[in-house]
Amino acid sequence: MIELLQYSFFVNALISSILVGILGGFIGTYIVTRRLVFIAGGLAHASLGGVGLCALCSAPPILGASIFSLLSAAGVKRISQTLAIKEDAAIAMIWAFGVSVGIICAFHAPEFLPDLPNYIFGNVLLSTSSDIMFLAVLTLISTVFFIRYLPQIATIAFDKEFARSIRIPVEYFENILMVLVALSVVAILRAMGIVLAISLLSIPHITASTFARKFSHTIGYSIIITIIDCLLGLYLSYHFNIPSGATIVFVAVVIYALSKTIKVVSTRLVKRSVVSHQHTTD
Repeated sequence: MIELLQYSFFVNALISSILVGILGGFIGTYIVTRRLVFIAGGLAHASLGGVGLCALCSAPPILGASIFSLLSAAGVKRISQTLAIKEDAAIAMIWAFGVSVGIICAFHAPEFLPDLPNYIFGNVLLSTSSDIMFLAVLTLISTVFFIRYLPQIATIAFDKEFARSIRIPVEYFENILMVLVALSVVAILRAMGIVLAISLLSIPHITASTFARKFSHTIGYSIIITIIDCLLGLYLSYHFNIPSGATIVFVAVVIYALSKTIKVVSTRLVKRSVVSHQHTTD
């Protein structure tokens, strides 16, 4: 893998993978704990509308995806509150609207059609300097915010009503966190694509929760696991010439399965050891 470092595109992919790992460790842990995976998935698909619109207007697709994702996050909340529609139905509506707008715009921007699969399925090997800059800035902001307000974020993630009872400004924190979630989904699009972005924001953190007990430990384990998933998936995708996004998710699922198996086996061995010790003592 060392010889690949002579290629600038591979170096960009490595940097992107590490940044995605750090960003995903913070945002993904909050999403999974707060049970916002479906919302994040909806934002990822809705952002295709922004990608298509900007492609039609010859503007940077990531800019359109960011604006569309933020507006979608606000739209879900607004629709569910004012129109008395359940949140999951509002998400499905925004999801479908974004995808339909994206496909229509892409159809009328033929020069963009060859690039469309990269946004749908992802290709971290195509990461540009602007992609890395966006990821780096968002990762820095998210890291500082989580470190500064970790106790409040953890409390809101586990029990929103209790957080209100101890006078934590829940609405304020939720709005900021939803902005970070929306932008994080967009930032990961280049690496993972719209279809698989949410996988990297959930699977590594489910894996981490297998061993972690505290919210802060889950974040730390999630960062390490996500980076391993990205780097190993990146290497395998390059070595076997297969799509990077799908490979990274495949690796993440395999690592989760191995982790779960190790946890179950070790738990059974401990129980058997305890039972054996009790029989010996008796």
